Amino acid sequence: MKIKVLAIGKTDDKNLKQLIDAYEKRLKHYIRFEMELIPDLKQVKNMSERDQKEKEGELILKKVEPGDQLWLLDEKGEMFRSIDFSKFLQKKMNAGLKRFVLVIGGPYGFSDAVYRIAQGKISLSKMTFSHQMIRLFVVEQLYRAFTILKNEPYHHE
Repeated sequence: MKIKVLAIGKTDDKNLKQLIDAYEKRLKHYIRFEMELIPDLKQVKNMSERDQKEKEGELILKKVEPGDQLWLLDEKGEMFRSIDFSKFLQKKMNAGLKRFVLVIGGPYGFSDAVYRIAQGKISLSKMTFSHQMIRLFVVEQLYRAFTILKNEPYHHE
């Protein structure tokens, strides 16, 4: 299985970028992994929230391939403990899934079209975080999940 994280916009903070890169490098020891950043939309000041979600949704949908399983990082999604998230990923791998795609949307969430094709939603917290910080949290939790699956001493319960 390959895991892909799609995110809207670039990571501006160099410190966050370094941490994200470090976890990406660690994660690649366990699974094929890719993070793809979709460029920010231009002229968003002239767009309504709905229009911005629609345009971002079109860009997200262009990145989805047949057979992908798409999961959205969404505040209304299912919350996992780290151990349960690792079991969730193990089930996906056991099912022979080709590509598991996690999507971090823009500031207003996702378009209806993206919600319709998604297999589910995952919430990392009831709190709100910047989209750039969520990238770090996602790669760290993916790394943590694989260390749990390999019985490695990273996660402490």
